[in-house]
Amino acid sequence: MAEHPAYPVGLRLTGRRVVVLGGGQVAGRRLPALIAAGADILLVSPRATPSVEAMADAGEITWERRPYAEGDLADAWYALIATSDPEANTQASAEAEANRVWCVRSDNADAATAWTPATGHSEGVTVAVLTSRAEGRDPRHTAAIRDAVVEGLRDGTLVAPHHRTRTPGVALVGGGPGDPDLITVRGRRLLAEADVVIADRLGPRDLLAELPPHVEVIDAAKIPYGRFMAQEAINNALIEHAKQGKSVVRLKGGDPYVFGRGMEELQALAEAGIPCTVVPGISSSISVPGAAGIPVTHRGVAHEFTVVSGHVAPDDERSLVDWASLAGLTGTLVILMGVDKIGRIAETLVAHGKPADTPVALVQEGTTAAQRRVDATLATVAETVRTQDVKPPAVIVIGEVVTVGVATPASGLPKTPQ
Repeated sequence: MAEHPAYPVGLRLTGRRVVVLGGGQVAGRRLPALIAAGADILLVSPRATPSVEAMADAGEITWERRPYAEGDLADAWYALIATSDPEANTQASAEAEANRVWCVRSDNADAATAWTPATGHSEGVTVAVLTSRAEGRDPRHTAAIRDAVVEGLRDGTLVAPHHRTRTPGVALVGGGPGDPDLITVRGRRLLAEADVVIADRLGPRDLLAELPPHVEVIDAAKIPYGRFMAQEAINNALIEHAKQGKSVVRLKGGDPYVFGRGMEELQALAEAGIPCTVVPGISSSISVPGAAGIPVTHRGVAHEFTVVSGHVAPDDERSLVDWASLAGLTGTLVILMGVDKIGRIAETLVAHGKPADTPVALVQEGTTAAQRRVDATLATVAETVRTQDVKPPAVIVIGEVVTVGVATPASGLPKTPQ
């Protein structure tokens, strides 16, 4: 058998009997996939690891607490032999051969009738990598190939075109705080498969350069609005392109639902009968402070954090924020879109009892190469923003957590002194 390559095949094990001998680490690694395949699993082993025992307790497998005995493989379709007893493994392998049961052996691949490939999954596709011959088997190399293929499919660097007609629609993709590596793998894959991308200014712009030439990229900030409001024009553009049978990605900064008007776009698409997928993104409210070395919570310092939009001033009649209540909180306050309003916000917080010496950090262009952090207090933040020329986009962190952070490689330039 060693002279010929293995024949790759996918086993459909739903409802079919699978016998696993041994309850150690090998079984712990292989059982989840067998359970996911819907197999009727019998585990035969005197002992099991805690994770394997938990599967039995949950009713996912049947566990007989005893050593292997002749006849255990009767009526099995597939067997995994992974005991610590070489003699029992040999006997079980002989029974599998006699009963024409495909059998994997963890201790001796050459004596097995089947090999387990290195597998990975990406959006409905299973990637299985198998060494061609028994001699020279290198599991680490096989796993590395698997990982490279799966990662390429997930992040969009390995794109396989769809030859069947795709269902047109829109994906609202949260692009994260700015660093292109911080978009989710699903978001990056959808971006790679798009026909049209309507992008925000705060989205990960570097990813747009990687798109194929045929992809139409539309800057949402430059859509001709005509008589419509900006958001209405964006909604109309999404609907128009989707109705043309195209796959559309609405690439947004951060998360679509954190001050991203994602629900407004979803509602407009639903009214137009356009299918829509929402892909969450990493919110700048957490990730940008973290990149600057600031934890939004810290034991003994802050047990809660509140995220607030600062796009309108506290005394603006459109404001929905209860600034008086926020001033009384002892946790962390994170303000987005508030650079030009921070002076009035600081005054309001102090007027309602927040100490004027409360630390403040402003992190501009967080997670990008242009990131910088400027520190101040509520009393000095307005002047600091002016003198240090802090510009949007910037995340503002207010609270004692500002002083407990440490410099990190991701935090870019050192802090600017107060």
